[in-house]
Amino acid sequence: MRALLAALALLAAVPAHAQLDIGRIIDLGRKAVEIAPKIQEATKEYTVEEEVALGDGIASGFLGAIRLHPDERLQRYVNRVGRWLASQTERADLPWTFGVIDTEVINAFAMPGGTVVVSHGLVKRLTSEAELAGVLAHEIAHVLKKHQLSAIQSDAGWSAAADGAKAVAADQIGRRGGGDVLGLKTKLANAGVDLVKDGLFLRPLDRSMEYEADRLGVVVAARGGYDPYGFVAVLTMLAQVKPEESGASITFSTHPSPADRLAELEKVMPQLEKFAQQPQVEQRFRQNLGAK
Repeated sequence: MRALLAALALLAAVPAHAQLDIGRIIDLGRKAVEIAPKIQEATKEYTVEEEVALGDGIASGFLGAIRLHPDERLQRYVNRVGRWLASQTERADLPWTFGVIDTEVINAFAMPGGTVVVSHGLVKRLTSEAELAGVLAHEIAHVLKKHQLSAIQSDAGWSAAADGAKAVAADQIGRRGGGDVLGLKTKLANAGVDLVKDGLFLRPLDRSMEYEADRLGVVVAARGGYDPYGFVAVLTMLAQVKPEESGASITFSTHPSPADRLAELEKVMPQLEKFAQQPQVEQRFRQNLGAK
């Protein structure tokens, strides 16, 4: 617990504008140029730089349509928790950024490369930092396992723009030895913007990916010093929400049912029972949400 508090205190010193650099993300989107049509499927994997650039483009398109919540204290707080959790993972060196979007829709999203957003509508339904950590850890797990990239590569609809970007990138790297880094990044960023414009980024992931993110997410939360059952509490809460309530139908249409997710988690939670006594951190959560 001392390590957790010390890490959160260090992250508190980072200015809000440095935590979610929307200017950098939007700038990449604005500078993006049109990519060539899809010419052939690229066989190489995304490099980390390509993954981050594509994620920046997706974030640019996404945040161009939905604004961030204006509460800077809440933004800093969610960043502190999210970045602490990400620091406990094997991809701690990604440029992780976390933000709260100003919508009552109940949902959260992860972009390739480490940008994670959670809706205010979901955050205000939570009751503790452990529950928030569970939500963020689930999204972090998607990035750790590159689930969004896998979906982009495997689905014909998703991959139209991204494969074109990868083909251009592969061609540039092959001919120029990777010299045109800026051109590469802007083309990949533009591909990400196109994925959002076409509505393709919001397609549901494979159920197995969601279950894997649930399982890995509770482990990440436990590593961060939180009670992993905080995420179980979140799924239990979602199971009680009516699909038509506050845009919850979007969550239910893009994820397996909370009941099915709980059933899958029951297979692994006994292994984490020894971490169930780790803190929930209710008071700090209430303070940062403006509650008395």
